[in-house]
Amino acid sequence: MEQPASGAEPAGAAGDGAAEALDRPLPEGVRRRVVALVSDAFGGLTVGELPAQLRQYARFTPTRRAKFAGNAMAAALESDPLFRQRIGERLSQAQPELSGALEAGSPPAAADPVDVAAAAYVLRPTGWVKLVAAAGEEAQRADAERADEASRRELEQLRAELAEARTQTRTETERLRSELETARKEAESLHRKLRSAVSDVKRGEAALRRTHAEIETIRSEAAAQVSAAESESRRLKARLGEAEAAVEAGRRAAREGRSVEDMRLRLLLDTVLDAAQGLRRELALPPAGIHPADTVDAVQPGRMSPKDIAARALSETDPALLDQLLALPQAHLVVDGYNVTKTGYPTMPLEKQRLRLLGGLSMLAAQTGAEITCVFDGAELAAPVLLAPPRGVRVLFSKAGVTADELIRQLVRAEPPGRPVVVVSTDREVADGVAKAGARPVASVLLLKRLSRV
Repeated sequence: MEQPASGAEPAGAAGDGAAEALDRPLPEGVRRRVVALVSDAFGGLTVGELPAQLRQYARFTPTRRAKFAGNAMAAALESDPLFRQRIGERLSQAQPELSGALEAGSPPAAADPVDVAAAAYVLRPTGWVKLVAAAGEEAQRADAERADEASRRELEQLRAELAEARTQTRTETERLRSELETARKEAESLHRKLRSAVSDVKRGEAALRRTHAEIETIRSEAAAQVSAAESESRRLKARLGEAEAAVEAGRRAAREGRSVEDMRLRLLLDTVLDAAQGLRRELALPPAGIHPADTVDAVQPGRMSPKDIAARALSETDPALLDQLLALPQAHLVVDGYNVTKTGYPTMPLEKQRLRLLGGLSMLAAQTGAEITCVFDGAELAAPVLLAPPRGVRVLFSKAGVTADELIRQLVRAEPPGRPVVVVSTDREVADGVAKAGARPVASVLLLKRLSRV
């Protein structure tokens, strides 16, 4: 805060300084130093010795007084000569050398000009105005030098940043030029490909038009063939009616002798059955131990001890559909192994997936008595799998170059027509293929639910 310049001081001011006065505001640096001096000397005065406006700050610390009462102390120091005299006495006691030098008119050359000006402002010796003005000029010169130094450093920093920016700009320009050249080459390549694609499309459109023309010709020929076929169908229906009439007449003629022929046929059948049973006893033929699935060429797993097969207890569910299918006479259950395991427990290692599935299938075979074949994809195996197939379960791995899906279809085709074959797989292609061959496909999740109750 700028302080007003003082005029002629009242009687009681020290020395000739009473005739001197500042013609400009007190320099800010000198003012801060004056406030600090007053704040330090403030504590040595009694409340009665303080001006009325400063008594409320008597209990403040010097730092708080300088912060909150700085303006009031500066105003009191300027307007109250007695208060200034008391502060000057405290200053003379605190800094006797500086105070004595100022009173003698020869301030120390090594002293800080700001300190000298602040003490001169308080003590008011002869020539104190010049000392304050000189301190202000010195402070301004120091501020200007600091500003020049800061400007110089900032200029050097800006020059360095400019040089770095130019370097980065050149680097970025080169990179962009390279990318532009690459993009141009890619665009030219795409243009060539586009022209080729347009040419291919035109050829395809021409071929499509030819195909449409051929289809129209085939439709015309097909319509003519359908008309001829309808005529032939009508003629065959007429002949079929005549044949049915003839058959009915023959049935009526043969009805009378049917009972005799049936008796002869039954007698012949009993004779053949008795002969077959006698022949089996005489030759001591064992029951057939080979099934059609055993004839399919596949990789058999190695042998392991039963203790290596993990047994697991699973939760309870009961899907009736699979039970009904396995209850059919001579039912054969073919399982797409990895399709089931990766549906039910995909995070387990393949070896543990196989062991868990085969353990469940073994118990299912013991419960239902059905023939069970489990097929795994062995085309990607680096070496044969060491595995002891559980009782009642046939385990097959596909050969190199043959997928498990194809092996399953071979197993289904090997079965005689009419035998109930159930294939467990979620693969749509496998399910459609075995369905065409007469097998009954079911989803892998159905088998998983069934195995959870064995």
